[in-house]
Amino acid sequence: MEFDPRHRSRLLLDGPSRAAARSYLKSIGYTEEDLRKPIIGVANTWTETMNCNFHLRDLAVDVKRGIREAGGTPMEFNTIAISDGITMGTEGMKTSLISREVIADSIELMGRGHYFDAVICLAACDKTMPGCALGLLRLDVPGFVLYGGSIAPGHYKGKDVTVQDVFEAIGAHSRGRMTDEELHELEGVACPGAGACGGQFTANTMALAFEFLGLSPIGTASPPAMDPRKKEVAYKAGKLVVDQLRKGLMPKSILTRLAFENAIAGVAATGGSTNAVLHLLAIAREIGVPLTIDDFDTVSARTPTLADLKPGGRFVAADLDRAGGVPLVAKRLLDAGKLDGGQLTPTGRSLAEESAVAVEEPGQEVVRPLDNPLKPTGGLVILKGNLAPEGCVIKVAGSERQYHQGPARVFESEEQAMAAVLSNQIQPNDVVVIRYEGPAGGPGMREMLGVTAAIVGAGLGETVALMTDGRFSGATRGLMVGHVAPEAARGGPIAALRDGDVITLDIPNRRLDVALSQDDLAARLSGWTAPRPRYQTGVMAKYAALVSSASEGAVTRVPEPKSAP
Repeated sequence: MEFDPRHRSRLLLDGPSRAAARSYLKSIGYTEEDLRKPIIGVANTWTETMNCNFHLRDLAVDVKRGIREAGGTPMEFNTIAISDGITMGTEGMKTSLISREVIADSIELMGRGHYFDAVICLAACDKTMPGCALGLLRLDVPGFVLYGGSIAPGHYKGKDVTVQDVFEAIGAHSRGRMTDEELHELEGVACPGAGACGGQFTANTMALAFEFLGLSPIGTASPPAMDPRKKEVAYKAGKLVVDQLRKGLMPKSILTRLAFENAIAGVAATGGSTNAVLHLLAIAREIGVPLTIDDFDTVSARTPTLADLKPGGRFVAADLDRAGGVPLVAKRLLDAGKLDGGQLTPTGRSLAEESAVAVEEPGQEVVRPLDNPLKPTGGLVILKGNLAPEGCVIKVAGSERQYHQGPARVFESEEQAMAAVLSNQIQPNDVVVIRYEGPAGGPGMREMLGVTAAIVGAGLGETVALMTDGRFSGATRGLMVGHVAPEAARGGPIAALRDGDVITLDIPNRRLDVALSQDDLAARLSGWTAPRPRYQTGVMAKYAALVSSASEGAVTRVPEPKSAP
């Protein structure tokens, strides 16, 4: 049976009983002809509060032009966006992961209320990418996520720099290794315009993962935000979403278990952000695809690290674009037999077909050849042990150390730990423990880039380890373990730690342990009581009450109904 491109909008706009609805829309410029065409929702995460999404208002103009020329009627609407980088190190950072759920909820509400036939989402900063994906998938209509693109690198003392360098400079400044004038100069040049963070941090990681997954068209992420090619990418994306609608190609039919394994491989091969673990688990759960935290370790172990990208490597996203972009990474992995090339993309063509046209820049050094990878395995590792029975995540692409054992330095918040780093209280060999920053305990599972970058900037990156039930920015590097689950606020073993306890991180054996017996841990936890929630009302309190473990993607869940007495 032929798919009806107006499979939803007819219910809202057709027939005499819908005259009032049409009247409202005609009052703002829609014509009779417009309302007889498929209605395409354009979910925009534009905001003036950050550089990442600042240019999306302009990009939407080209998307809508493509939709109109392809025979659809675009209707643009906005949702929110929280800047991870700007809020980093403050109480405001707790809103970042929570914003993923609010973005998803708002897109779902708009789509259900206005009966869009398809939806294209414009996203850039970290949580807007998965938030848009979750909202789109709940609607079960054709569509995809269009990435706004990376910021260009800044230049400082003859080198390319990103915001990662600024965060690390704060630590260097605290130790007297950088002057006030040098820090101020770096601050002014590191971010030269609009676009998301320039390394293989969370935004670029998710953009690549979505192309491998089939939630974004191949090749659309690579051009930087302010590159003139981005306008053409947006225009073609507008045309493509109408084509996808006419084919009746639903994202849920594209996002198979093998597609998720492709996405994990893409993240692992490029030294991508640990946040991909949270977000891909959340997306898989949204559509019922079986995926566990252990699958990330399995796929990463069989995937070589090919891309030499910051934070652990030398190059930025703009360099990857010049080298051949995401299609080149996909082609490399396909040639190595590390991806399933038969998985579909939003064009209806396979991943292998879309990646076959990759053009490699002669002499490029960003994406390594298959016979000379950076590492034989990928950048994501899952550890378990008596401190993380449900697992935790570490990115080894940013650290060469495979083992660390040292005394715990326990802090009850990010602020406490940051103060200790900046006042020279952390010593070589310490294991910095930051707890009560998990999904429920934070609430919101703050990123710890301020602390991790300060540790590196202070010259302790090769001698100190850190573990937390919070999470990290994609710009984090070093021996930093996040997503420790169960979290402290829900009685996880991390809540039992005390200063001086000997902690061992053993990457080859995939272990995170403290030198205490199970009886010792149980005895300590027997006297533990859950802390009072930090927020009693509002969105933060609702999130804390409903959120699941980080090992399940930190998704919000509907409570089980109470049984009748």
